[in-house]
Amino acid sequence: MVSPRGERYLKTAEVARILHVSPKTITRWARDGKLPHSRTLGGHRRFPAEEIEQLARELMRETANT
Repeated sequence: MVSPRGERYLKTAEVARILHVSPKTITRWARDGKLPHSRTLGGHRRFPAEEIEQLARELMRETANT
């Protein structure tokens, strides 16, 4: 999904796939303030793609260093 300003947003299932967790985990993390997100007019969460992709890269680096 691309906003009118050209920003890309991901759905919950897409974020779950990227981070290798369940969609319920993504929902819980968003509710707990652990993941940046916004809501659509219909109440669905959308996650900024750049921030989620950066988080995934950081997590991969952390696991590679252990």
